[in-house]
Amino acid sequence: MTEFAFTCTGVRADAYAAGPTLVFRLRITAAGGARVHAIALRCQIRIEPARRGYGPAEAEGLADLFGERSRWGNTLQPVQFAQVSVMVPSFTGETETDLVVPCTYDMDIAATRYFQALAEGEVPLLMLFSGTAFTGDAGFRVEPVPWDREASYRMPVAVWREMVEQHFPGCGWLRLPRDTMDELLAFRSRHALASWEATVRTLLDAAAPAEPAAPPGPVRLGAILPRLTERTAP
Repeated sequence: MTEFAFTCTGVRADAYAAGPTLVFRLRITAAGGARVHAIALRCQIRIEPARRGYGPAEAEGLADLFGERSRWGNTLQPVQFAQVSVMVPSFTGETETDLVVPCTYDMDIAATRYFQALAEGEVPLLMLFSGTAFTGDAGFRVEPVPWDREASYRMPVAVWREMVEQHFPGCGWLRLPRDTMDELLAFRSRHALASWEATVRTLLDAAAPAEPAAPPGPVRLGAILPRLTERTAP
C-alpha cells in the first residue's frame, strides 16, 4: 500500500467562476517517491467551530446554530461544509492540485450562517480524504486512499467575504416559499414599486412601531387664565 499524505497550502476566491467558488491548493505526497498514475480523490470538508474563539457579536450571530454560549460545551459540534471530488493526474513522489469547492450564499445552510457570523480571523477546517489510487512502476495496481487521511487548514474569513462580494456585492440572499413570493409580487405590483428592495422596505416601514408622542411641555399659567385686561363671558 502506498502511503499518502495531504496538506492544504492555501485558498483563493475564483474571480472567474459563474457562482461563488473557493479553490483550495492541495499538496499530495506519495511516500518513497512512488509512481502514481492517477488518483480519483474525494474530499469532505468540515468546519471545526470549537477550535477558535468568538467575540460577543459573533456569539450573538451564532446563537441560532449553537444556542447560548453557556451551552457551547455540548453544542459546538462540527458543521458540514462541502463534499467534492477531483481527478489528480500522474505524478511521482509529490504534486499539487486545485480542489474546487462551489459555495452558496443561502442563509438556510448552516455553514453559510457560520461564515456570515464571523467578523474576522480564521475558519478552522478539517479535510477528510478517501478515494482510489492507480499506482505502480510497471503496469499499475489499484489501491484505496486510506480513510484516515486528513489535513487541517485555517481559512481566512476575508477570503470568504471576498468571494461573496464578487458575486453579491453589498447584498444578501433569502429563500422564500413560492406562495410567499407570489404574495410579495402581487404587493409589489399593486403599489407599483420599482424593486424588491423598495418592496421589502415598504413592508418594514409599515410594520415599524409608531414613535410615541412627545410629552406635553410645561403649562404656563397665562395660557389658561385670562389676562386682567381681557373680558370674560358673562
